[in-house]
Amino acid sequence: MATQSAQKGASDPPPRPEQPGKPARYISKYREFVKHEAVKNKSQWKTMGPAKVAVPSPNDFLQKHSKEPKLAPKKKEEDGKKLLPLSVPQRTYRPVIRIKKNFIIKNAVAVIRGVPKKPRPFCVDTRQGDKYPLEPSGLVPKYIKKKNYGVTPKYVTRRNEEIKREEEEYEASVLEQLKKKAMKTLSEEERTNILKALKKNWEEINHAYQGLPVLTDTRYKKIHKEELELKLKQLEHDIAAIEKHKNIYIADV
Repeated sequence: MATQSAQKGASDPPPRPEQPGKPARYISKYREFVKHEAVKNKSQWKTMGPAKVAVPSPNDFLQKHSKEPKLAPKKKEEDGKKLLPLSVPQRTYRPVIRIKKNFIIKNAVAVIRGVPKKPRPFCVDTRQGDKYPLEPSGLVPKYIKKKNYGVTPKYVTRRNEEIKREEEEYEASVLEQLKKKAMKTLSEEERTNILKALKKNWEEINHAYQGLPVLTDTRYKKIHKEELELKLKQLEHDIAAIEKHKNIYIADV
């Protein structure tokens, strides 16, 4: 018996764990208020009409010509005399008599006397006769018939004037800069004074050169003689250049 109970206990499945219960459903505290507002704003007769409708009386039936417009009642004559109008027309008054016009004859006369319409120009581009209006096609020379055709636009002339003015201002500024940097010319009086001074220096150096000894046996004598010769040569070159050119320019250093 013990073995049978042990076998039964081994074959039985394990007990299931207890599942927790579901939480209570959420209910808003404004639920009753919303229901009341929804019922309050509804109108019961909005689509179907009232529950009971007043039935018309059988005496109030629709009579004949009751819906036709009625004219105002005529004024009765007072004491057997007719009522006169408020104002009597003058003797020169001529009433306007409207004559019916015959529009058929009028239209016929207008067509006979009218100028015939010109046919619209077309452009045919295929041999099957496919055509399209000529004016919007771009083949009609419209622009050459304008009054201002070939005339330079105002903005172009204005731009050219501005460019020309800028070029003139630039040239004037360049000339002014060149004038500032240009070399100065010697006057005739300054030229003669410089020439006299050079000749005087040449005479003094030549006099010193003539006073040198004939025999130059030392190094100092040779160097002194060469210096005098170079000075004489430079002075002769300067004197010849000044005598040759009348206009002499001096650059600003």
